Amino acid sequence: MYRKILGLVLLSLFVVSCGSRKGVKGIATKNAEAANIIESHYNSETDFKTLSGKLRTVYQSEERTQSVNLSFRMEKDKAIWMSASVLGFPVAKAYITPSRVSYYEKVSQTYFDGDFRLLSDLLGTPLDFQKLQNLLIGQAIYDLREGEFEFSQTAKGFQFMPAEEGLIKKMFLLNPKNFKTAAQQLAQTQENKSVTVTYSDFQEVEGKIFPEEINIIANEAGSSTRIELTYRSLEFDREELSFPFDIPSGYEEISL
Repeated sequence: MYRKILGLVLLSLFVVSCGSRKGVKGIATKNAEAANIIESHYNSETDFKTLSGKLRTVYQSEERTQSVNLSFRMEKDKAIWMSASVLGFPVAKAYITPSRVSYYEKVSQTYFDGDFRLLSDLLGTPLDFQKLQNLLIGQAIYDLREGEFEFSQTAKGFQFMPAEEGLIKKMFLLNPKNFKTAAQQLAQTQENKSVTVTYSDFQEVEGKIFPEEINIIANEAGSSTRIELTYRSLEFDREELSFPFDIPSGYEEISL
């Protein structure tokens, strides 16, 4: 179960990474209003060193629906740690850094331990820590200050779309109230894969604006899977966080 949740998040990164490329500042920044909105988006990024709290996840596929509660810790730009427990006993853990992705599950006694390059080789596209962090904290997965984007105002917010369609279709919607990401939609039409990430609620904690609920819908080859992530009991910069993680001996290595 926990493996499926992590796998869906990685699938999201797989879709958004395809066709990724750096570019020069383009159409969006040539529009003064759009440039100001983009600047406000990055100025509104939540500033913190460490974050801890609870993360409730609801996993829904065509076959089943299940929820699990996680302990969640992050050191910004350095580490993401999650631990799933049942009746106070840990049943799965994940530890992700810019150079490594590690995970184990006690029920199946399996683990994954490799760098982003290994995951990139497995999925055939580049992945990185920054995209995952951006998804979890409510920032645009791609850097809107790079590339060429067309800008429009819609009833739901400020919309940015690439000026030229590449291998992947992209759409970014920014909330006009707080300039946070309201939605991100990416699709690989030739591969019949798509991911839609929406941020339905934000919360203010210790004067910081942070997502409260994130919905991820991944479609692949006609099947759809959904995960709802709800942050609770958030604490910023309270103390130096630890990230305890050791893969138990005797576990079988798996490929995600």
